[in-house]
Amino acid sequence: MAGNTFGTLFRLTTFGESHGPAIGGIIDGCPPGIELDFDAIQHELNRRKPGQSSIVTQRKEDDTVQFLSGIFEGKTTGAPIAFAVNNTNHKPDDYSHIKDVYRPSHADYTYDKKYGIRDHRGGGRSSARETISRVVGGAIARQIIPDIKINAFVSSVGDIFIDKPYQALDLSLTDNNAVRCPDPATAEKMEAYIKEVRKEADTVGGTITCVLQNVPAGLGEPVFDKLHAELGKAMLSINAVKGFEYGSGFCGARMKGSEHNDLFNPDGNTRSNLSGGIQGGISNGMDIYFRVAFKPVATIMKEQETIDNLGNIVQMQGRGRHDPCVVPRAVPIVEAMAALVLTDFSLM
Repeated sequence: MAGNTFGTLFRLTTFGESHGPAIGGIIDGCPPGIELDFDAIQHELNRRKPGQSSIVTQRKEDDTVQFLSGIFEGKTTGAPIAFAVNNTNHKPDDYSHIKDVYRPSHADYTYDKKYGIRDHRGGGRSSARETISRVVGGAIARQIIPDIKINAFVSSVGDIFIDKPYQALDLSLTDNNAVRCPDPATAEKMEAYIKEVRKEADTVGGTITCVLQNVPAGLGEPVFDKLHAELGKAMLSINAVKGFEYGSGFCGARMKGSEHNDLFNPDGNTRSNLSGGIQGGISNGMDIYFRVAFKPVATIMKEQETIDNLGNIVQMQGRGRHDPCVVPRAVPIVEAMAALVLTDFSLM
């Protein structure tokens, strides 16, 4: 199985399955002499972990990271950093009913067709539990680029949207509620809706907006290694992501050039920022902002028609512990992937 490594100079390789002994990773290319804040790394894992509120999966995991190499006396040595997070709350029987059945909109069918074998316990490698490794890698990456601010937040759940631009929001309020929405009134509506959907044995999608500030001009390359292209790849590699747009995004397709152009100030900044901080694939020093769309979680507690591995039509129903809406726990994952991209380009 290829495709387990992300990055060029700052590279993260992940390993492990949802119900295996552990999830972990190896970071290669981390500069030596970085004094790590281990509490900050664990804090990011705590933001991602299950069981943290009533609107997420109730799987109970401490998600405590153990570092195995590449760190001496609290500082990076330049050697590969290996780490692992043990899986302690196994319930593989929750998935015994789908051993030979393909769940709709999951990776079950495609896995079987590609590899001829699959770990049905929570999806194995296709499980969102793999993102633990990304959060650890991103938390270390952030400490290499401490001047860059990376803030993601939930901007919509279903049809409930924040109706303000990010500049009008206090992003320090993001973690003050279970939904991770910095607008308290909207967050209250989102949380109530997620609880309502859960009672209906269903799930709902949403969007996360991410803002990158203090990014120096000059990151990215003009052809295939465009900064926004790598950010898009990073976000689209996250489980359940269905879309990515930066700057004016799809709204820009409805505008005229005279409306969309970002005119310059004498200091090189621009009066508007419909470019989203990136022009020609290269950062221009303005805020970089983008939005990531997440589909509803595919596992629902309603009975659905599907097929088994022999092609028979069968009935199946989800079991176990699953998120009714993935976006609150995906906020630190989006931030982590953004940090990996920015650190990689900074080193390049």
